[in-house]
Amino acid sequence: MMLALGLFVFMRQTLPYQSMKRESNFSWASNARVGKRDAYQFTGPGSETIDITGELFPELTGGTLSLSAVRLMAEQGKAWPLIDGTGMIYGMYVVNNVSETGALFYPDGSPRKINFTLKLTRVDESLKVMFGDIYDQGKQLATNMLERF
Repeated sequence: MMLALGLFVFMRQTLPYQSMKRESNFSWASNARVGKRDAYQFTGPGSETIDITGELFPELTGGTLSLSAVRLMAEQGKAWPLIDGTGMIYGMYVVNNVSETGALFYPDGSPRKINFTLKLTRVDESLKVMFGDIYDQGKQLATNMLERF
């Protein structure tokens, strides 16, 4: 497994990607001052996006059916957890865009090669909010265990 978006697993048989670009923005407000440089204040994390691109060769890898599955997920209008093969949790993401370009066509019109791009946007507030504070969860678990015994 390379990556999982919800129940969709990116691997050689589905959508093996060749590049993944992750962009994190952070917000700073500025305040003009007379005779000095502007003062800046950190206002919090901004948007976080991921672009996944790759080439498919339907004889060897996934094809239009795999891209259709991702489109169907996007049409649901839901956020999906994004987790890579090492277990790193990126957060909850929505699919903003699915783009594909077919080339080198068979006589029946199906492409031998498909270039694709997926654009994802993170929509959760933070991993701490999504999963809670592990310390607090452990403390609550210990309290519950002590109450039982």
